[in-house]
Amino acid sequence: MSDAAEAELLDIPEMDADAWADYVEAQGWTDGLPLVVPTEDAVARMMDGARGDNEPFPAITPRQLIPTLRSLAANAVMAGCRPAYFPVVLSALRGVLVADYNLHGSLATTHACAPMIMVNGPLRQTLNINCGTNCMGQGWRANAAIGRALQLILLNIGGAKPAIMDRSTFGSPAKYTFCFGENEEESPFPPYHVRHGFNAIEGVVTVMSAEPNHNLNDHGSTTGKGILTTFAGAIASPAANTVYAKGPFFIVFGPEHAATLARDKFTVEQVQQFLYDKARVPVDQVSPENHQIYAESGHLPENGFYRVAPTPDDIHVAVAGGPGKHSAWIPSFGGTAAISVRVKPPAA
Repeated sequence: MSDAAEAELLDIPEMDADAWADYVEAQGWTDGLPLVVPTEDAVARMMDGARGDNEPFPAITPRQLIPTLRSLAANAVMAGCRPAYFPVVLSALRGVLVADYNLHGSLATTHACAPMIMVNGPLRQTLNINCGTNCMGQGWRANAAIGRALQLILLNIGGAKPAIMDRSTFGSPAKYTFCFGENEEESPFPPYHVRHGFNAIEGVVTVMSAEPNHNLNDHGSTTGKGILTTFAGAIASPAANTVYAKGPFFIVFGPEHAATLARDKFTVEQVQQFLYDKARVPVDQVSPENHQIYAESGHLPENGFYRVAPTPDDIHVAVAGGPGKHSAWIPSFGGTAAISVRVKPPAA
């Protein structure tokens, strides 16, 4: 073993589960939930799951440390990942390290944002990633562990310590984990990753600095236009970061709402345009002080309204979830971008 590899190893004495929990808490390594012990064998197996990914990583803000594959694998082990999940974790990390994602800003902000991870492609079934009922909730190991691994990496390697670097006023449950798959099988639209230039058979991870999902309930509307009218009103919030019109947001339609839209011949592009045109905040719902702030950033009202997205393309459309007339609005931090990264399959 090389000297560099030896330097990464910690000699931790054997201890029971309670002692281990106390130890990692004292080290500042934990998100508050129990962690799996990253033994040498477990870390080696995790690294073996990423044999095809040899591209170096840039430094992770704010500590500006360049991670090794071993250190990333150790965090994935602690998060409860299977080795097969590790390439998805690495792709998500590459996504948040893209400059337009604005990792430093999204970690230092007082906003409640966290990395949202959406997975596309056949690997969703291979890894048993939940794309349907309760896909943004509890009960699914792949969803929970993949999102948690990325958060632990940002905490332990990046240094995004709560109340030190992570200055979020409230935080949110999404800071534990926020990972789901697109429900391509029940979507009437082409899959998200295909619409963004990838092949259908490729595994793709999309990340965005996001708030948790906001439920959009519409049990009454029987037309696509009715559903979109309801949603346009819901997302036109004068207190959301999106009203600054700086960044993207996601509308994730439940399959029932998506089916109604498709029946009424709405395309994704038409959905984007409708929401861009109709989701507007009246100027009288914005305080005089905020009028000034918006003007200084170049965001001016049009015909008495503020738009909530810079362009229609900043409104990202996907389909997920299970039965029920519910959909989800996922606002962003604002100063961020939705970044899609191809997952590199393990080498044969």
